[in-house]
Amino acid sequence: MKKRIAIFASGSGSNAQKIMEYFKRNAEAEVVLVLTNNPQAYVLQRADNFEVPSHIFTRKEFYETDDVIRLLKNLQVDLIVLAGFLWLVPVSLLTAFPNRIINLHPALLPKYGGKGMYGDHVHKAVLAAKEEESGITIHFASDQFDEGEIIHQSKFKIEPDDNLEVVKFKGQQLEHQHFPKVIESLLKKMKS
Repeated sequence: MKKRIAIFASGSGSNAQKIMEYFKRNAEAEVVLVLTNNPQAYVLQRADNFEVPSHIFTRKEFYETDDVIRLLKNLQVDLIVLAGFLWLVPVSLLTAFPNRIINLHPALLPKYGGKGMYGDHVHKAVLAAKEEESGITIHFASDQFDEGEIIHQSKFKIEPDDNLEVVKFKGQQLEHQHFPKVIESLLKKMKS
């Protein structure tokens, strides 16, 4: 039986798209659901393009009910992937899926992590600190922002004349290259 992936995203969903592309014709795994807290998120269109069902949920539903957990359990989800999802994962979800929720962060943790550190905020902080390199971190989710066990890191060099768009682009290239492969290797290690 194929391993089943659910993706949580809050925005555009470029990583969600790369993951759906990667697993579209994969014999081992498939994306069975895209979930978002943002009814306007472009990730919904991307999911529709791949004929992947989607689910929009409210803050109340996510934090005060077990509706999302029940949905994921009913779909027999093996791995939850946070791809640009901006809310902290509730303990109830972490407990229901222990070591089965992973997140992508656009910097080399533990640097530039924590509440409010997402997207351009991260890249601007990296540039302001005049870092010579940045990168991506894929880690297990925990009940704190960006503090779970690190699974994978990849780096890129920051040139003196790199601006925000260039740094963002270099980071996204690494995300799109590594995130689906890390997901695949994690799924292979999981017991059915």
